[in-house]
Amino acid sequence: MNLTLKVWRQKNANTPGQLVTYKVNEISPDMSFLEMFDVLNEDLLRQGQEPIAFDHDCREGICGMCSMYINGRAHGPEKGTTTCQLHMRKFKDGDTIVVEPWRANAFTVHKDLSVDRSALDRIQQAGGYVSVNTGGVPDANEIPIPKSIADKAFDAATCIQCGACVAACKNASAMLFLSAKVSQLAMLPQGKVERKTRVENMLAQHDAEGFGSCTNIGSCAAECPVGISLENIAMLNREYIMAKATSDNIG
Repeated sequence: MNLTLKVWRQKNANTPGQLVTYKVNEISPDMSFLEMFDVLNEDLLRQGQEPIAFDHDCREGICGMCSMYINGRAHGPEKGTTTCQLHMRKFKDGDTIVVEPWRANAFTVHKDLSVDRSALDRIQQAGGYVSVNTGGVPDANEIPIPKSIADKAFDAATCIQCGACVAACKNASAMLFLSAKVSQLAMLPQGKVERKTRVENMLAQHDAEGFGSCTNIGSCAAECPVGISLENIAMLNREYIMAKATSDNIG
């Protein structure tokens, strides 16, 4: 396959960026998208040019690092797939592919396609954990949890914190990510003790980071590579309303 790539190049957060055109030839359709970028970077190094910076780690669709906006879609054209698991057979010989970083006020471009998504970490740190003393670790089977609830909690826990929901949202909202983290713990016995403070603190941090509000368009769930459901946002709203309705600060 011979392809034309238009890739966003940006030296750092304080320098304006632009799309730069590259040609890549003899690309195998069995390559992943990141492997194709490896080939391009090897060509650039041989030519004495600076390689393109992009985020990656496991390359197995688990870590959420491979954040690329490909032809106007987060992670590219294949539904339910991360960039590292996207294969070049999804494109055609002679195609032009535009590759950009995530776009959001809360995400800063480090360099080229590498984006600072630590704002998501700070939301998690604001309350996405269990800190109460629950004593010794009990046997898993000693805490009865209905399978339907356990399945929903597990589905929410599969969020890989990639930020595709933010990139896909017209408001650059991280509500799908936030709701997955809140729902996961709110449904389990261990997380119920702190459920009020958790949702209030995490939502406050979400807003403080500069993410937009949710207007229920659904583009976040449509582009989520692991299929996080919009039902989690509905649960987040219920958790927040209950927390405020029973707050000790109501005057």
